[in-house]
Amino acid sequence: MTFNPDADISGNTTRRRGRNGAIAGGVGVGVLGIIALIAGPLLGIDLTGLLGGGAPGGSSEPAGGSVIENCETGAQANADVDCRMAGAQLVLDEFWADEVEGYRKPQMNVVDGSTSTQCGTASNAVGPFYCPPEEGVYVDPTFFQLMQEQFGASAGNLAQLYIVGHEWGHHIQNITGVMDRYPNNGTGPGSNGVRIELQADCYAGGWLGRMTEQTDADGDPYLEKPTEPEIEDALNAAAAVGDDHIQEQSGFSNPESWTHGSSEQRQRWFAEGYQNGLGVCEQVLTLPADQLDP
Repeated sequence: MTFNPDADISGNTTRRRGRNGAIAGGVGVGVLGIIALIAGPLLGIDLTGLLGGGAPGGSSEPAGGSVIENCETGAQANADVDCRMAGAQLVLDEFWADEVEGYRKPQMNVVDGSTSTQCGTASNAVGPFYCPPEEGVYVDPTFFQLMQEQFGASAGNLAQLYIVGHEWGHHIQNITGVMDRYPNNGTGPGSNGVRIELQADCYAGGWLGRMTEQTDADGDPYLEKPTEPEIEDALNAAAAVGDDHIQEQSGFSNPESWTHGSSEQRQRWFAEGYQNGLGVCEQVLTLPADQLDP
């Protein structure tokens, strides 16, 4: 359990995009399939052509999708992953509205199968991502199932919130100009790309570290205090998507190709935000590369 069961999340504006489709690689996909699902986006390689099952191309539904219904309480968010994503959207928007002057909300999209975006096709073959031109977050919840079943990650409730919080971190970087100040300058442990990702991890940790301070209109906390196993769950997710860990699954090691940071780096900067607050997250952009490690 992560959400307070009595919390009111009825004000969420999360939309459903796409159409029903099989889990990409859900049957008969081994190591190659999960590397295509996770390593491709992280390493800048388009491996989705190796997979079967995902709907090719975009969705036939209207671009705006439809608002997800029947997600009104924390109990529903704990029981249903779509409602969990909707609840996360509501809480993240309220949190960042207090932190960033002139904050504007991104559009949270729960992907059902696949849907077209200005940043390419969204599906579980791509994984959760933020699309800057649209200011939209896209999550296909079946991605968490794939992490659990085929990549050995626990991917429990708090880990899922960490992943969504990470994508919200990219939105904050976009609207505050961080992405413009630190444009993509290639790959490697000290690259801007890695720093941007580690800062987003830090932002996610900073949000989760203060999660119990946020309350609904009745004064009920949205989220319960995380247990130690839940924190370990989030750290496990951070490690699972470290570049070095993913490369090990692929049978090679090349730090100069890193785009998101190592498992230890990702865990460190999530923990920095969680323990020390958002103020520490600026450091990741300016520290020498050798000081990004634990």
